[in-house]
Amino acid sequence: MTVFIMRCCGKLEACLLGLALWLATGVAQAADIVAERARLAADEDGGGYSLIADFKVSLNRRLEDAVNKGVVLYFTADFELKRSRWYWFDQVVAQRGKTFQLSYHALTRQYRLSSGALHQSFPSLEDALRVLSRLRHWRVVEKDEVDGGVDYIASARLRLDPSRMAKTFQVSALSNRDWSQSSDWLVWNFSFPEAAAKDAAPTDEDGDGSENEGGNAR
Repeated sequence: MTVFIMRCCGKLEACLLGLALWLATGVAQAADIVAERARLAADEDGGGYSLIADFKVSLNRRLEDAVNKGVVLYFTADFELKRSRWYWFDQVVAQRGKTFQLSYHALTRQYRLSSGALHQSFPSLEDALRVLSRLRHWRVVEKDEVDGGVDYIASARLRLDPSRMAKTFQVSALSNRDWSQSSDWLVWNFSFPEAAAKDAAPTDEDGDGSENEGGNAR
């Protein structure tokens, strides 16, 4: 009887341990960056194409505590455009990066999201992360960089970028996954319209060609 009880207790302990590990894994997966969707859209001025992408960004407890204590978090959005070549490696046509700074100001009790000269303030961390998750109006491809009627491979991701932080956090990022969050690459095929490529160059000797504003993503 005693042996039976000990075995039951052992099995129960193993089940509880497994449940705890499962819950811990679930929390770790939830507090991360998830890539949801992305596409390219023609700009209104006809000069190129901008990235429209949606991510789901949630900070784990360590990162949330850090930003609330005044640590500035850096996030970088990466974009790549490649042209497939059957006889050699894919040709890299465009590579772009855009960095965002997420910070908290104790005096105003406001979270701040900055990119270049643009700044936005938010009353809550959730509001700031919601805006960070939505990439809009970021031109990543110039019209003269691509040819019409050719299939390209586009890819985008969003990641926490400890390399822009103090050396202490860079060291932590090497040994602690809490400081190395990154989404998977979103990858899709895109073909620029042939008319865009033809109209981008002069159509006669006098150079009177005009540009077409069209562009379709697929």
